[in-house]
Amino acid sequence: MLSRFFRTTEVSAHCDLPCGVYDPAQARIEAESIKAIIAKVADNNDPDFRTRAVVIKEQRSELVKHHLWVLWTDYFKAPHFEKYPQLHTLFNEATKLAGASGTKGEFDAAKADELLAKIDEIDKIFKETKAA
Repeated sequence: MLSRFFRTTEVSAHCDLPCGVYDPAQARIEAESIKAIIAKVADNNDPDFRTRAVVIKEQRSELVKHHLWVLWTDYFKAPHFEKYPQLHTLFNEATKLAGASGTKGEFDAAKADELLAKIDEIDKIFKETKAA
C-alpha cells in the first residue's frame, strides 16, 4: 500500500558533491611547500628557524595525507578502482611518503620528489576520470 505513495528513483554520482570540489592540486601545493621547507632548512643553521620548520613541515605532511585520503575515500569509486587497479597502491605509497617514514619524519628532498611524483600519477588518473 505504501508503495503507491512512495516511489524510489535510483541516482548515482561519481563524487559526493558536484565536480570541482576535489582536486589533487591541494595535496600538490602542500607537497611543494614541504620541498621548499627542506631546501630552506638545508641553508639555515638557526635552531629556532629549524624548530619552526619542523613543525610546519609536519603540518604540511598531515595536510597532504588528508587531501589524498579525501580523494581516495570520497572522490574515487569502485568503477575507478576497477579501471585503474594501481590506484590503491598509489594512494598507499603517497600517504606513506607523506608520513613518519617520509616527509613528515625526515628532511629528505628525494622523498619530497617521490611524493610529488606519486601525486602527479594520481592527478593524471584523476584528470582522466574527470574527462570521462
